Amino acid sequence: MRLLQCNDNGEFTFTKDLIGDEVVPPYAILSHTWKDGEEVTFHELKNGTGKGKTGYKKIQFCGEQAKRDRLRHFWVDTCCINKSDQVELQDAINSMFRWYKSAEQCYVYFSDVSTGDREVSDERSESGWESAFRASRWFSRGWTLQELLAPGSVKFYSSEGIFLGDKCALEREISEITNIPTSAIPGTNLSQFSVEERFSWAKRRQTTRKEDKAYSLLGIFGLFMSLNYGEGEENAFRRLQKKMNYAREVQECIKHLRITDPQDDKKRIEDTKGGLLEDSYRWVFYNTDFQQWRDSQQRRLLWIKGDPGKGKTMLLCGIVNELKKSLEKTELLSYFFCQATDARINSATAVLRGLLYMLVIQQPLLMLHIRNRYDDAGRALFEDANAWIALSEIFTNVLHDPSLGNTYIIIDALDECVVDQKKLLDFIAQQSFASPRIKWVVSSRNWPDIEERLAKADQGTRLSLELNADSVSAAVDVFIREKVRQLSQDKKYDTKTAEAVQHHLSLKANGTFLWVALVCQNLKDTAKRNVVKKLSAFPPDLDSLYKRMMEQISSSDDADVCKEILALAATVYRPLNLEELVALVEQLEEEVNDLSAVQDIIGHCGSFLTIRENTIYFVHQSAKDFLLDRAIDDIFPSGKEEANRAIFSRSLQVMSSTLHRDLYGLHKPGFLIDQVKPPDPDPLVASRYSCIYWIDHLCDSTAPSYGEDSLGPLVRDSIITFVRQKYLYWLEALSLCKALPRGVTSMSKLEAAIKVKFLQELCLMNRS
Repeated sequence: MRLLQCNDNGEFTFTKDLIGDEVVPPYAILSHTWKDGEEVTFHELKNGTGKGKTGYKKIQFCGEQAKRDRLRHFWVDTCCINKSDQVELQDAINSMFRWYKSAEQCYVYFSDVSTGDREVSDERSESGWESAFRASRWFSRGWTLQELLAPGSVKFYSSEGIFLGDKCALEREISEITNIPTSAIPGTNLSQFSVEERFSWAKRRQTTRKEDKAYSLLGIFGLFMSLNYGEGEENAFRRLQKKMNYAREVQECIKHLRITDPQDDKKRIEDTKGGLLEDSYRWVFYNTDFQQWRDSQQRRLLWIKGDPGKGKTMLLCGIVNELKKSLEKTELLSYFFCQATDARINSATAVLRGLLYMLVIQQPLLMLHIRNRYDDAGRALFEDANAWIALSEIFTNVLHDPSLGNTYIIIDALDECVVDQKKLLDFIAQQSFASPRIKWVVSSRNWPDIEERLAKADQGTRLSLELNADSVSAAVDVFIREKVRQLSQDKKYDTKTAEAVQHHLSLKANGTFLWVALVCQNLKDTAKRNVVKKLSAFPPDLDSLYKRMMEQISSSDDADVCKEILALAATVYRPLNLEELVALVEQLEEEVNDLSAVQDIIGHCGSFLTIRENTIYFVHQSAKDFLLDRAIDDIFPSGKEEANRAIFSRSLQVMSSTLHRDLYGLHKPGFLIDQVKPPDPDPLVASRYSCIYWIDHLCDSTAPSYGEDSLGPLVRDSIITFVRQKYLYWLEALSLCKALPRGVTSMSKLEAAIKVKFLQELCLMNRS
């Protein structure tokens, strides 16, 4: 890639060719339509000729606009590519999407849109420039599709160089003109859109050379393909189709690999905790243990350990953010946040799947290590009984791939990896000294068994939050100041009240972020006149605070329903949405008419729970630990088995009342599940959890000696009735939930939990 720059005399010169890992300076890029015979070529610009061509005006425009945007360099396709060099031309066409995506600014120059003497305003009319904008040739050309979608910033200019707006402001109009969904326009990762959908965006676009109709789509599909001008449109598309088939297979593999997107988990965690404060984590970058890990070739594993509520997760979020800023283009960053309360992300296999997902998204060539096994096993590779063995081998191969540059791997909350935790710890310890290019950061509580296993990593460094109490306390003080500022703003505190709250929190926080957050959550519901008096009522440690919260719940009017909700939240395999909660809590279904009332009741659950995007989470793992350890008799008065039996029973009721044939109204047997989009409202929204986990709760509700007697006749009869009436509808629902493999596993679990006599009865029933 070579860039243009303008010297003091107004003359344009080229930079040297920027090859491989050479640093590319920030640059602007031009998007436009060509006019035969009027575009300035590479050799013409280099020789100082071509100034009389109309295309020279576009180069001047791009250079001047880049200068206004404080960019010294810019790129124009007509003259920055030496088209007489076939090797360079091929590399350029295959790299074009990436070049547009990496540009600081993309300027679209409309030679056929004029504003005349009119000023551009926010109040446009169809009789003005907008009608010409909608009819512009730019929207019908093949190459301009990727030039619209790849860059993060696209600005549109008239033929006079007047700014018309950017693609964010004109998003609706662009979508109407191109039939491209607005979600694809801002510069999103296009892999989330199907191959068919992306192909449809180019259907009506034209190119001068027939083969370019296929070649112009390479970046849209993330493909590389050799060019063969003269092969004809049909052959070019035939070769592209083969590449697209491969892309479909890769996309399918990635879809099955993805159990979660850790980037979404990170954002959810930050939002749930009220946002990430830079000043609350910056101390770690001046810490000698951290610096030793960062700067030493020998220290490849950093273990950050600390008690609950000390801010480990937010500290790792901050480390992720800072590493992102400093990464070189060849470096990778992959991370994962374990959460014990969510069965999707609390196992060793889930950790490796999440880390692999992030790595292959950044460096697609690493997919080869997965495809070597996936092509034979399919989705079962990630889900069957041998998943850990297969994934650990694949991950090891990825870490030893010679094309892998310096890579940072971050895993938060190892103590919340519930399934196969020891396997994961041993794997980390082993791999942490396998390659000098890989740096690891992990966090956990101060658990002896974690310390014992990570001690096997000879090249590891420990960073104890308790041994850095002064730094943590200073970070907590920053957190307190922000929380008090928010409270003062929301509750209209006067200076005296705000100072009293800040003084008390600073005095009692003991370096614990979570304690501060819980107290401030309680103060949100406290009248300003009672704030100072109430401060002294908050115990100065987490367990005591949780105990006080339980006492308040027990004395409230909603005590019974709050305890039932807490029991349910502590029992389920993943966080529930509000509709699922209502379906599984009998009191809510009978007494509550709308979800806002449910949210209000959850607000009375003593700050143990929080709601984020309609889903209910524990405010912290320590909250669930307290309920299951210190408050188990309060929330499970009849025992946890009985709570599981209640969930199983309610699940059968919910499924029996909601499941029916063709639930999504598809009207087609054999409809491909990847083409299914849930209707609005989704008829499965309240029963999705029940469909997937009812058998798990049935098994958890019985004594270890499974059998007919432990189930009881009423349970046996309810299962028989459900299977007789709804079995096929349940399988259909599992398919719509994309959880059919889970259903197969559940049936095996049911078979193992029930005596043969009962199974024979089921078989006879199904034959009849």
